[in-house]
Amino acid sequence: MPSSVHRAHPRLLSIAALTAAGALTATGCGLVEDEDTISIMVTESAPFQEPTEIAVELLEDEGYEVDVNYVTDINQPNQVVHNGEYSANYFQHLAFLNNFNQSNETEVEPLFSVYYAPAGLFSLEHDSLEDLPDGAQINLPVDPSNNGRALQLLADEGLIEIDDEVSVIELTQNHITENPRGFEFVETDQQQGAASLPDVDAGFAFVRLVAEAGHDVDDTLLAIEDGRDEVRIPFTCVVAAAPDSVTDEQAQALQDAFQSEEVEQWFHEYQGGVIDYVDDITLENSDEIWTEFTEGDA
Repeated sequence: MPSSVHRAHPRLLSIAALTAAGALTATGCGLVEDEDTISIMVTESAPFQEPTEIAVELLEDEGYEVDVNYVTDINQPNQVVHNGEYSANYFQHLAFLNNFNQSNETEVEPLFSVYYAPAGLFSLEHDSLEDLPDGAQINLPVDPSNNGRALQLLADEGLIEIDDEVSVIELTQNHITENPRGFEFVETDQQQGAASLPDVDAGFAFVRLVAEAGHDVDDTLLAIEDGRDEVRIPFTCVVAAAPDSVTDEQAQALQDAFQSEEVEQWFHEYQGGVIDYVDDITLENSDEIWTEFTEGDA
């Protein structure tokens, strides 16, 4: 059968989404209408876009017609999957997905994992944590899930004290119990973490974004996450879908493509391997992992 990949311009996507949403009001949500077609919304960023290109070729080889839209919006992908406009999405980690579902009453769940992006504290001005002055400005991600991730790292390094009873995905500045050096926290979009480094004493950022911004990771790194499960699992990026938005066969085909040797090799080579390819979450165990995570046990 013929196959095609459609990449809509982000500015046109909102119009198409509104039109589709109106149609779904009458027809219902989440039912697979064409088992030979898979539609997926993906964020416009190398670790999402380029592995998707590889996966699309593999899916086409299996006879699927694949409809891909690349966007920069972090709200649309879950909404359109929840509404049944797209089969799946690939743009987020578990912590973001859980927070989004709770805030928007959506039902989107992980199918399988693709990668974990380490993050750390970086500085263009200071060489170590000890060099940070009292009252230093530190940039944090503004979104709740990554905000807590940053605060957890600061606490792990002894820079602040936090309420130990609060999980990493729920931490906010309100849970700081001690800030002995009087740090001032500035919050920006998570994607601006590396770009904000010239304007602050230090900032929390994804390692890959620091590398993509042209900074030497080793020279600018002050501290990095230790990779323990309490941090690693929440911030593992996944392909996600809504109940009944993909068939079992489609889900398996997606996993086979995104967890292929070709995709794994891409991650090993990208920016010297600053992103960890992860295939630990699969169709066989994702329900269990997701249930444990959303119940606060992960």
